[in-house]
Order: sequence, then C-alpha cells, then structure tokens
Amino acid sequence: MKFIAFNGSPRKKWNTATLLRHAMDGAESEGAKTELVNLYDLDYTGCTSCFACKRIGGKSYGHCPVKDDLRPLFKKVEAADAILVGSPIYYALATGMTRSFLERLMFQYSVYDPEHSTLFGKKIRTGFIYTSGAPEPMVKEIGYDKFEQPTEMAMARIFGSCETLWVTNTYQFDDYAKYVSTLFDPEAKKKHREEQFPQDCKKAYELGVRLIRAKP
Repeated sequence: MKFIAFNGSPRKKWNTATLLRHAMDGAESEGAKTELVNLYDLDYTGCTSCFACKRIGGKSYGHCPVKDDLRPLFKKVEAADAILVGSPIYYALATGMTRSFLERLMFQYSVYDPEHSTLFGKKIRTGFIYTSGAPEPMVKEIGYDKFEQPTEMAMARIFGSCETLWVTNTYQFDDYAKYVSTLFDPEAKKKHREEQFPQDCKKAYELGVRLIRAKP
C-alpha cells in the first residue's frame, strides 16, 4: 500500500506538516509505505488552459502535458492507494501552491460530459487537512469550511472518496509579542495549543489509518 501526503504549507515543521506526519504514522501502522512531498520545494504553475488533456485523439488525452516538477508526481498518484493534501487557510482558501497543484491534478482526469466522468483508472482514498488560525466558531460563521466543499466533492468524484479534517485556532508563531497580533489572546492560544493540538494530532493519525484501512 502506498500513501502520499502533500504539504501545501510553506513551513515544513509547523501545524500542517506536523499533522500530515501524524497521518503518515497512522498509515504506516497499517503497513503502508509513505512519502511526504513539500509543494513549496517544487517548480510548477497552475493549469495553463491548454486543453491538451481534453483533445480528442491527442497524445496527452487524460494527462497534463506540462513538463515541470508535477509531472512525475502525477505518476506517483496513479500508483498510490491513498493521498492526503494538507494546507493552511489563507483568506478563506487553501494556499496558492495547493490550489495550483489541485488544478493540475484534477483537471486532467475530469471529463466534460453530462456524467462528469473521470479518467483516473481506479478508485483510491483521498483526504484534506486544513489548518486555520481562526477559532472554530469563526470558521463556521464565515463559512471557510464551505468554501472548500466544491474541491472536496471534485476529489471524491474523480478519485472515489474524500475525507476532511479541520484543525482550528492554531498557533501562528512561537512568540506573539514579536508580531502585530492584538486580534489574538496569546495565553488562550498557548492553552489551546497545549490541550487541543495533541488531540488534533491524534485525529490526523486516525485519518491516516482510515485512508489505508478502508476501501473507496
């Protein structure tokens, strides 16, 4: 079993990356081989609207023809049993690197037909982990979680299933006194980090277990 985690955060040792690694531990506990890909290490763009992946009889039908760092990753996805994408939320959406990756990943397999068919050759488990500095009530009130639902629905349609974990009220930095951040209560943030984040890491671990154990 092969499990690939994609870190859409520019930070490799912070909230999103930590949660992804716990999910990888969960997948490994089920016997999966895991790999972590840091998207910010790669050189690529979003979809260029060339439509080569849609051209009837074209040599790139069903596959993105752009030759950059994403091309070998798509081959790995096609060989995987589960993939997990993690991203912090910036202005209500996943990071730009995450969005560009998802555009390229999903569009090549999407068919413009009434059935919204998929060209992905099998069903695999997929998931998202989103991290937000905003507390959960604000996430719900503003509707951050709803903004991501169309992407989650597309992932489920193309690959077979999709599960999402939201982790809110995360720590943005180690020392709030060093930054203009009067919106937040540093002590409340610290308390939440100490009490809730370990539980969120456990949820990420359990997500990794489910993505390998369950069949789409």
